[in-house]
Amino acid sequence: MSTKLQTNVALLTLVICSLLSSSSNLQAKEHPNVLLILVDDLKPALGCYGDSIAQTPHIDSLANRGMRFEMAYCNQAVCAPSRFTLMLGSHSTSTGLYGLGSQLRQIIPDAVTMPQHFAKHGGYRTESLGKIFHIGHGNHGDPESFSVPHFKEKVIEYLEPASTDGGQLTREEAYFTNQMLGQIKSLPRGAAYESPDANDEDYADGRVAAETIERLQAAKQRRQSDGTPFFIASGFARPHLPFSAPQKYWDLYDPASLPMPQHEDLPANAPKVAGKRGGEISNYKPVPTEPNADFDDELKRNLIHGYYASVSYVDAQIGKVIEELDRLELSDNTIVVLWGDHGFHLGDLGIWTKHTNYEQANRIPILITAPGVTQPGSSTKQLAESVDIFPTLSELAGLPIPSGPQPIDGVSLVPVLQDPSARVRDHAYHAYPKRKLGRSIRTERYRLVQWKAFDGKGDTAYELYDYQTDPNETKNLVSDHPEVVQRLTKILSKYPAPSKRNR
Repeated sequence: MSTKLQTNVALLTLVICSLLSSSSNLQAKEHPNVLLILVDDLKPALGCYGDSIAQTPHIDSLANRGMRFEMAYCNQAVCAPSRFTLMLGSHSTSTGLYGLGSQLRQIIPDAVTMPQHFAKHGGYRTESLGKIFHIGHGNHGDPESFSVPHFKEKVIEYLEPASTDGGQLTREEAYFTNQMLGQIKSLPRGAAYESPDANDEDYADGRVAAETIERLQAAKQRRQSDGTPFFIASGFARPHLPFSAPQKYWDLYDPASLPMPQHEDLPANAPKVAGKRGGEISNYKPVPTEPNADFDDELKRNLIHGYYASVSYVDAQIGKVIEELDRLELSDNTIVVLWGDHGFHLGDLGIWTKHTNYEQANRIPILITAPGVTQPGSSTKQLAESVDIFPTLSELAGLPIPSGPQPIDGVSLVPVLQDPSARVRDHAYHAYPKRKLGRSIRTERYRLVQWKAFDGKGDTAYELYDYQTDPNETKNLVSDHPEVVQRLTKILSKYPAPSKRNR
């Protein structure tokens, strides 16, 4: 080969490489950024969902930018499994990941989580801050999911010494830091709420917001320099117990105007396995420790006050993040999702916290803003599940629809984002494991719950609730509507047999 020819070949090679590189960068730049906001224990106690008490101007403003899902449901009302369903697109009954201590990589070693999918197929830099995967109760999260080490912050946090009996390690602090797990009951209980005169960043959620802002600033520079899109998952702890929030957020509410529980009895004719008394909340003082103890009105009001104050506190932190997204001029090319991992009972049915198959524990907020796709201020009654977020974001980002290796139970909600009247499913599915496994079908009007032993042996119990005639779930209507039970049981029977419980 002549020298001239060699030179021409070399030049041609450089041109091709340059074009390929430019094409690659262009392709990366075409992918929208993703900001995934996770909020712990957040039910739709938000102004945008019609809660007249809630002071949530920033989340309400976010809702006005995109679509609000009126009937969105988690797939299991407890932290770790719910977050697995989000990140895997898989029901807990498909994976066997039912518990707080469930270890993802022990059960599904080669699982491809949502951030891993975005990194692999879209060249995204994936980052996580705050509470994303559950860490605690023997669980250490999933470092494999992200491009850089996780920014961990506290879930259980106190500023006032009296809240921790003078600075001692409390039961829930031990749980969430994987300390002394075999000696929990020997530890003191922390306070259920506190309201110090403090700055936002004195608590973890304020620090998560500040760090998210710094990550967004760096992400913009990175995108400008090399075209790398970002996938940032930012997780906020409040309104998870304890209701620790600066005094100014408590001051937003008049305690006398707060909504007190109206129906505190378990549903009539409901199977015993379906109910709950005590549990998680009993690990906080001054809550009575006896499972069936009555809460006095002052305690109820303080707990409800603390929940709403915590919601307003986290609303302010999310507002700071969205304000920075706007300031950086990233909003036009960033998909924003706000998701609550499960709901929360505030004394309804006599239940506090979650861990049930009832409406208050399972209905969640899902807000999606997708520039060029969602109509500002839109809403839909399309039933949605946590598992739907993974395929939805993948389609919005122009990535392949996820295919596993774990079972993908979610469906893309993009047709609904484009047209609120579109329908991609006619029910939502969720489950909760106790002595028996409760599997649920939620339609726009009804919820059916089937309680059955994991091995299929023994009696099967059912619950049926009609939210058109009985929105507070006061009575199990199984015997009143056998035709509805039959129809919904037929739907449930089409689901795969549930996986065994794994720890």
